[in-house]
Amino acid sequence: MGKFLLSLHVLAAVIAIGPVTVAATMFPRKARAALADGPEAAGEASAVRTLNRITKVYAAGGVLVPVLGIGTAQVMGVMSSPWLIASLVLTIVAALVLLVLVLPPQQAVIDTLAGDPRADAGKALGGLKMLAMSTGLFSLLWAVVTVLMVVRPGSTTHA
Repeated sequence: MGKFLLSLHVLAAVIAIGPVTVAATMFPRKARAALADGPEAAGEASAVRTLNRITKVYAAGGVLVPVLGIGTAQVMGVMSSPWLIASLVLTIVAALVLLVLVLPPQQAVIDTLAGDPRADAGKALGGLKMLAMSTGLFSLLWAVVTVLMVVRPGSTTHA
């Protein structure tokens, strides 16, 4: 059962977290182009909407990663391991970064591109640097979690 859960956990991480990371990372550059005036802006706006949709849909699917991870850890008997606890904390931080620092600025850009009268184009454009840093932090957090999952410092399971 442990190997089955571990396989599902790894598959969920690859299938869900990978696309979120790539889409969120590409978003600021595409958004900058879409918010600029020019003939390419219309095509870039479509790409921005698609990247936002990918980020939201795969983020929802990404909930399976920690759920399956916790199930796997329980079966393996490693729930109290420091590397696992650190990974869970970093996963929660990554989720908060996505929910608080990535998705709202993305939505501000989407609203601006849609012509929402409440949207502030200057604020959307100005927030792209912070959005790029936030997506970088999100990516870094997942990279650290991945390393912890592979290296498992202090593990006694030798699995």
